[in-house]
Amino acid sequence: MAGKCNLTCALYVQLAFIIPSLFVFLGGLFTILVFRLARYAYGFSIEKIWMKKVRDKDVWWPHKRKPSSIYWIRVFSTQVEMMLSAQTSMGCVLVILVFLLNIGALIIYFVNLAEAEEFKISFPDNILYVDTGFNTFFLLYFGLRFVAADDKLRFWLELNSLVDFFTIPPVFVSYYLKRNWLGLRFLRALRLLELPRILQFLRITKNNYSIKLSKLFAVFISTWLTAAGFIHLVENNGDPWVQPANSQSLSYFKSMYLVMMTMSTVGYGDVVVQTTLGRTFVIFFIIGGLVLFANFIPEVVEIVESHKNYKSSYEVVSGKNYIVVCGNITLESVTTFLRDFLLQDKKKVCTEILFLGESLPSLELEAVFKCYSAYATFFYGSALKSEDLKRVGMESANACLILADVHSPQPYTEDTSNIMRVLSIKNRCPNTRVILQIIQSRNKVYLPNIPNWDWRTGDSIICFAELKLGFIAQSCLVPGLSTLLTNLFIVKEDTETKRKYLKEKMLLEDKDYKVVTFQLSNDFAGMTFVEVCRLCFVKLNLILLGIELKFGSQGESAILINPSAQIKIHRNTMGFFIAHSLAEVKKAQFYCKACHSDIQDPEQIKKCQCKSRLCSKPFSEKLKFCRESHVSDGEPAKSRSLGGLLPWSFVNGGFDGQGEENSKVILDSTGMFHWCDAVPLQEALLNCKDQVAPNLHDHILVCVFGDANSPLIGLQDFVMPLRASNFIYHELKDIVFLGSLEYLQREWKVIQNFPKLWLFSGSALSCADLRAVNVQDCAACAILSSNTTASSNPSLVDTESILATLNIRSMQGKFSLALLDAVFRARALGNQSQPCYKRIPITTELKSSPNVQFISQAPSSNSEIPEQDQVFTTGAPAGAIFSDSFLNSLLSMTYYNHHILALLQTLVTSGTSPALGEQLLEEGSRLRRSPDNMIHNASQVRCKLALLPLSKRLLTGVMENSFGDIYCRALDLFGILCFGLYRLMEEPNPYKNRFVIARPASDLKMLPTDLLFCVVPFNIATTDDL
Repeated sequence: MAGKCNLTCALYVQLAFIIPSLFVFLGGLFTILVFRLARYAYGFSIEKIWMKKVRDKDVWWPHKRKPSSIYWIRVFSTQVEMMLSAQTSMGCVLVILVFLLNIGALIIYFVNLAEAEEFKISFPDNILYVDTGFNTFFLLYFGLRFVAADDKLRFWLELNSLVDFFTIPPVFVSYYLKRNWLGLRFLRALRLLELPRILQFLRITKNNYSIKLSKLFAVFISTWLTAAGFIHLVENNGDPWVQPANSQSLSYFKSMYLVMMTMSTVGYGDVVVQTTLGRTFVIFFIIGGLVLFANFIPEVVEIVESHKNYKSSYEVVSGKNYIVVCGNITLESVTTFLRDFLLQDKKKVCTEILFLGESLPSLELEAVFKCYSAYATFFYGSALKSEDLKRVGMESANACLILADVHSPQPYTEDTSNIMRVLSIKNRCPNTRVILQIIQSRNKVYLPNIPNWDWRTGDSIICFAELKLGFIAQSCLVPGLSTLLTNLFIVKEDTETKRKYLKEKMLLEDKDYKVVTFQLSNDFAGMTFVEVCRLCFVKLNLILLGIELKFGSQGESAILINPSAQIKIHRNTMGFFIAHSLAEVKKAQFYCKACHSDIQDPEQIKKCQCKSRLCSKPFSEKLKFCRESHVSDGEPAKSRSLGGLLPWSFVNGGFDGQGEENSKVILDSTGMFHWCDAVPLQEALLNCKDQVAPNLHDHILVCVFGDANSPLIGLQDFVMPLRASNFIYHELKDIVFLGSLEYLQREWKVIQNFPKLWLFSGSALSCADLRAVNVQDCAACAILSSNTTASSNPSLVDTESILATLNIRSMQGKFSLALLDAVFRARALGNQSQPCYKRIPITTELKSSPNVQFISQAPSSNSEIPEQDQVFTTGAPAGAIFSDSFLNSLLSMTYYNHHILALLQTLVTSGTSPALGEQLLEEGSRLRRSPDNMIHNASQVRCKLALLPLSKRLLTGVMENSFGDIYCRALDLFGILCFGLYRLMEEPNPYKNRFVIARPASDLKMLPTDLLFCVVPFNIATTDDL
């Protein structure tokens, strides 16, 4: 009977501590719901009843009135909300203080556990007053949170509020009864979930991994302690409805032990729960605890190991090649780089790649590094810190490649950041080769000022604006050129179905052609370029594009493409070939007049033993030789491509100028560009009333999308190749820029000294504006965009360019065949029985490559080409599309052979060299007129790219009418070098679309409608009838 009485008393005591908490919680919840209901009823009655009665009277004061008390309450709640969110210093202190007091209350709970040698329902507590003081502060903090909460109901049901409901009232009951009860005070452990937030306030955790690690530990520890406290409570008290009591004496430590065994699924069985409440709790806890424990351990181990690995140092092994990649290290840039780099190496990976990132990788990027773990490693650090450069062994690296974010909304900041990385690298590792990507060409001026930056040792710049706009400009004169050069310079992944289709169309043979560099045989010394070019084509089945001519005492060099007959081949001259592989090009070095003059089969030309020959050294040895032989004299590095620096002694006899017309041409101070006096903006601005606009014919239309705040495209890089001095003055086409006047006037400052430029304020999305600039009579159209659309969908970043392209296409009208021949310089366009349409060559810049699907004509329904490869057969081969993805591939290509980049820059910029670019930038990005007595013959003797039809003079005397015969005849008669075809697609082809054939086979039968990609000497006008 006494035991039953004790049990009943104990139950009453527990209820005395629990009921106040339930009363406060449920009472407050009921009050909030009633208040919400009353407010809703009041608003409904006001709007539906009173509004009808006083519709025509100005007595709507209950709704209009805004008492000042409500305003001050709102201000007070806003200030409290700012303080609780730690946006002020006082708020930060308050949040930290609350957290520390919660930890203190939890420590008091553990002290009381230790003092209770034998479990009792209640016992005197010596530190009860301290605990009461803590909870008084918690009550005040709760009130502040309640006032600041916008949604009272949500606040009432959140976790921190529930902790306060079941911990604060029992403490005041204990103070009133002068008796303590352990009860639910273990819930204070849930306040440990605030630890990650506090650590961020104190700036102890700054990076993603430390924050994530602190959150994992906070969740794990708070769950562990809370679950142990609940089991301790129910096991020591037993089930209230069971008599006699089924409780057991279980310490808090054993409860923690039991929870850990449960979460880890070990379950020794030495400690078990006996109560129904305890077993019910374990049933649900084991599900959540198992998930928590299973995720917690692997994530913690992974975070610790990855952080340890990312902060480690690279162990340099003698003889092992490796490169360091830094700058814009993101998922997209890393994936693109690895694909291009490994494709260049043809799956024979012998170079390790070290990525140096300034932020820890995301989970997706980590997955990429794990997939490529055999040859790619990530290191956390910055190229601006010397200790991080030392960790990755920058001084011993083969090269450092710096990636740029092409789509950055602030290109100047992106470029200067990468230039600072170059400065840091060169200061610590002066002999390390650096290949840099920059966005705007005007930022190149800073690089020559960096100590130890030297073009001759392989340091290279890949300027996106210069190359991209140069490609598009050349495509306006030579449609399809961008696709042709892409096929020749960039290694592409094979697709069997695509290859089968292309083989049937005679686009390719068994392999892709590419540009390969190798040293020419010394037996070619003393011969002209045309003689060597013909010999290589006839005997070796190779097309020689150009040579690298060395001159001067310090190893200066110039890249000459199809140079004139006055320039002779020297010993140890490097040649640029179009071939299948390096093995084929080596025959050009093995060739011997004594042994191979009578051999017709190129496969029989092998290295002979009649005399010793110099073997081509690896590129790394060449760099070492350049560094050892270079004498630093404080002068700037010399150019590797043809610019205004080639001495006149190498061009004996000059060139055949254009007589009186050429003598009147005004060039800039470098002799590389046509020049005129600065044209005021208003004089160059066209409108519908001008007489000039209707007379525009055979001009180049450039549609520009940009506004006053858009980053500059750099139209100077577009204009310079079209105003190069290797064009005769009457060959220059008028260029009309159509776009926002606010944007064009910003660009006009640097292009006002080029002749034949016009501006028109309008938009390519307007048909009226397009008709005003005679789009139907233009020779070519280019669409450029400077707008950086902040869209998460890549398909929307090129919206304006795509819509403008479709708009211009819709304006292509029908023309007679005679008019077509006049517009295209007597180029026949196939079947004359079908109606002919004038096809305006449009080159569209796309920031996202997959968007080509929106502007490419769909292939026929019976096409065998997979959908992912259809882009190759529509817009791309026609030269109508240019994407930044091509420029991204140049980084890997430049690492393996920096001469290829120099050749490409020479082709697309009409011979502009790096040194010349520096000279232009030093002049303030504006051209200056040259003195009248200055001679620019050397700089003008540069070939130009052209797209020529098959003329009668080329076909006269040709027996088989094959590409090989046309190639030899054009080379012999005019010195024209042919290296590609632009052929009409098969019928039905109403728009007369064409595709590109890179390096046609020698026996390929020519069609009357074929157009030839050629390198034409300066003294031959492309408008002449050859």
